[in-house]
Amino acid sequence: MWRNNTFLLFTTEFTTEYVKMAAPLQAAAAHAHGEVRKDTGENAIPFCEGMFYDRQILLSLNIPRDMDLVDVNTKDLLKSLGLLHSEGEDHSVPTLYRKFGRFPGRRRRRCMRRQKRGARAGVSARAKANSCRTPLPSILLANVRSLENKLDYIRLDIASKREVRDCCAFVFSETWLNTTITDSAISLAGLTTYRADRSSILSGKSRGGGLCIYINNRWCTDSKMASSHCTPDIEFLSVKCRPFYLPRELSVIFIIAVYIPPDADTNVALDILCHYISGLQNKHPGGALIVAGDFNRASMKKVLPHFYQYVHFATRGDNTLDHAYSNIKTAFKATSRPHLGSSDHISVMLTPAYRPVLTKGRPTSKLARVWPEGAMTTLQGCFDCTDWSVFKEAASYGKVIDIGEYAETVSAYIQKCIEDVQTTKHIISRANEKPWMTSELRKLLKARDSAFRSGDLVALRTARARLNKAIRLAKRDHGHKIQKHFQDHRDTRKLWQGIGTITDYKTTPRPRDINIELLNQLNNHFARFEALNNTPAKKTTPHPGEQVLRLDPADVQNTLKRINIRKSPGPDQIPGSVLKRCAEQLTYVLTDIFNISLCQAVVPSCYKVSAIIPVPKKSTVDTLDDYRPVALTSIIMKCFERLVKDHITSILSPLLDPLQFAYRPNRSTEDAISTVLHLTLEHLEHKNALVRILFVDFSSAFNTIIPQNLINKLGSLGLNTPLKNWILDFLTDRPQFVQGGSNRSDTVTLSTGSPQGCVLSPLLYTLMTHDCSAKHSKNYIIKYADDTTLVGLIQDGKEQHYREEVDLFADWCSKNNLILNVKKTKELVIDFRKKAAMLTPVYIRDTAVEIVPDMKFLGVHMANNLTWSLHISSVVKKAHQRLHFLRRLKRSNLSPSVLTTFYRGAIESVLTSSISLWYESSSTSDKKALRRVVRIAERIVGATLRPLGDLAKQRCLMRATNIIKDQTHPSHGLFSLLPSGRRYRSLTCRTTRFRDSFYPMAIRLLNTTKL
Repeated sequence: MWRNNTFLLFTTEFTTEYVKMAAPLQAAAAHAHGEVRKDTGENAIPFCEGMFYDRQILLSLNIPRDMDLVDVNTKDLLKSLGLLHSEGEDHSVPTLYRKFGRFPGRRRRRCMRRQKRGARAGVSARAKANSCRTPLPSILLANVRSLENKLDYIRLDIASKREVRDCCAFVFSETWLNTTITDSAISLAGLTTYRADRSSILSGKSRGGGLCIYINNRWCTDSKMASSHCTPDIEFLSVKCRPFYLPRELSVIFIIAVYIPPDADTNVALDILCHYISGLQNKHPGGALIVAGDFNRASMKKVLPHFYQYVHFATRGDNTLDHAYSNIKTAFKATSRPHLGSSDHISVMLTPAYRPVLTKGRPTSKLARVWPEGAMTTLQGCFDCTDWSVFKEAASYGKVIDIGEYAETVSAYIQKCIEDVQTTKHIISRANEKPWMTSELRKLLKARDSAFRSGDLVALRTARARLNKAIRLAKRDHGHKIQKHFQDHRDTRKLWQGIGTITDYKTTPRPRDINIELLNQLNNHFARFEALNNTPAKKTTPHPGEQVLRLDPADVQNTLKRINIRKSPGPDQIPGSVLKRCAEQLTYVLTDIFNISLCQAVVPSCYKVSAIIPVPKKSTVDTLDDYRPVALTSIIMKCFERLVKDHITSILSPLLDPLQFAYRPNRSTEDAISTVLHLTLEHLEHKNALVRILFVDFSSAFNTIIPQNLINKLGSLGLNTPLKNWILDFLTDRPQFVQGGSNRSDTVTLSTGSPQGCVLSPLLYTLMTHDCSAKHSKNYIIKYADDTTLVGLIQDGKEQHYREEVDLFADWCSKNNLILNVKKTKELVIDFRKKAAMLTPVYIRDTAVEIVPDMKFLGVHMANNLTWSLHISSVVKKAHQRLHFLRRLKRSNLSPSVLTTFYRGAIESVLTSSISLWYESSSTSDKKALRRVVRIAERIVGATLRPLGDLAKQRCLMRATNIIKDQTHPSHGLFSLLPSGRRYRSLTCRTTRFRDSFYPMAIRLLNTTKL
């Protein structure tokens, strides 16, 4: 009323017939000054304390803003009360309330609020803004327990709640419908109904059950029932949808409603559901599958581990009975909603959280250097006519040759020649772009859009025809290009390139730019161990009789020809393809540089520069420790290191620790794991025995090497002084910078550690740790590079030797500048005694080591009960994810031989990783899960695949044969022939657990198999 009265008084047009009403207005104003009586009746309006206006008099007035009928005192009073505005003021809100806040009991309009830039973020805000144009449908899931009785509640929610009204789909279980209830009786306005009632003939039950799916017509009108199924163990209903808006990467959406009764056999039910969903994925590999309903005690993750479950709260009492799955990660955000009527299940609202690929990244552009036709031949001719001795003479000062200047000028010349023959090309990469899209197609696409905006129908029709024809031709040309990759199965590289193009399998992530400040922080973080090095590096004068290593040009040329041209170039930007194709032309000058470097025991500074690429250790990076430093060094220097490494290995191979299984021929992670398992199981055959396994974690083991300490150990192993001095120079004064995209940090110089990425680094670390061995006979230290495991065999609870070994190992690490990460160091205790005693944790530097129930050891999940369910579930999940790529290949009409090749390389390799260690001792249910993956793959490929059991036996025999041939293998002594010379001596096994392990099983296979 206040605002209306003010509006009547001050904003309405004035006409001449109201001039005579000026006197009543003055009377009203005088009344406000107290000159007339105070009317406190119904018509009185309180203006302020002790002041009133007569309502009828004020409502009868209509005064224009340009008519001044009140005196100055009255005008000042009205202005002070906020009822009279000056020219130019905002008349929509009185001054009184602009000063003191909101209208009493009135909500501000949105247009009156202060607007912020951008739009509201979040899953709910995006779904609310585009309720029917979301990438995936919003779904209301509920167990209604009689749909007919809940229709009034559903209609009320649709009418009163925008969230429910905008839902794209409704999935209801336990509808309790039958044939006597027609579709019109349960129909909802604006929704299409799909129902699957329980059949008494198929289910053996006359009541209960039933499923229903409603599809919002504003979201999709192209929908149909795909399938329905009813058995005593499971009921499901599937609806296929092609909505108005669908992201390019999704071809179709399937909504599957599921109900599994409480008394059902969950294994049978899940097998039926898995078979149906696998068929859908085979037929629609690019489709989005949404499975929702009442699962009771079942979990679909057991049979389809690559599906993601989104309901993580209780839906009935304290139990989560209603589940929602999808084959798309982060597809939905599930929130709880109230019960529908008297239903004992709460409702679940699934809000789409998926973001299309197109919106995840902006187009990126870069300048790439390409090789035109004949460029490599031109480059070879350039190097052929080059007089390399000129560079050597320019770097010579008397009889002394500056090896740094010599190598740097040669590298600069090679790089300059490469730049002269290469050309630059501007490449734009767009997210979600089809591989057959070309620049010509983009021009035609722009022409069609221009014709559409112009309104010329003839031009639009012509532009569309040209665009469609060009798309057909581009797809055909791209198809021919891909088919060429599969013509020769012997060329595995082209084969996998074709497979990768079709499936987008293991696409290389785009390098992203990192700000320079973070790069400098990372560089200082990676160089933090430099402060711990207080040992100066000093070269030793060689004896007169010590011979300097001299490389042969033939060896250098063979090393250059073996370069993998797909490896990234180092900071000198000399690609491996140039060194490989021009090996004959560059052999002379590079051999000369290498030999002068070995003679002077000086490594050129340009060869020691490292570009550190920070690689995240996990998907979410929280601290600087979550980055792993990977060094990119000169490919020329890697060839040099490879030649030196071969020489060192030929000298020191017999002296290396036999329990170090890395970087040695005929050794693998399986050998390290099988050694740990055999020691454990063999010891547990005795009574009152237990095993404690300490999995040691180092903080940047390669980066903490002190060069002088390493050189002292190399001397004890027998390396001569010139080579030791060369290695010392290789490890000291190394320039380093961190690179992130197009940005790079400042350069720092290090004399500690060996960069990860150098050829010599693994060997040098192995040589430094060769003297790390157990001191007690019941303890073993198993090593695979920097993964170190300490196994303690404990009898009758006597742990003294084991704890002493841990202390000795910690002391050895301190002396050798290896930093133990006690937080990540874990201990696994394997104890099968009936009365296991309370275990006391092991302490390292006064910090307790955590005892864990399972541990991932060299890629294999080990549990404290030595079962393999955790490991098998992990590999099955990974294999299910890769079946998606196999389905996409099938849709491309490739031959079964190509599909089999992909299966063996991408899926079977995952399933059979270290299979000789765990397959025989795995449970029946785990083997069934493995066979299920193979059966699904067989249906996709259309051919019979080899059973995993046969592969496990084959791998076991192959490994056993290799160990028998290698007399330096630590397990060679387990295979001893009987006097007859035809059979091997069996190992004594008291338990089935030990009998099913690798070595006893391998001996049985050798004795029963004719090789």
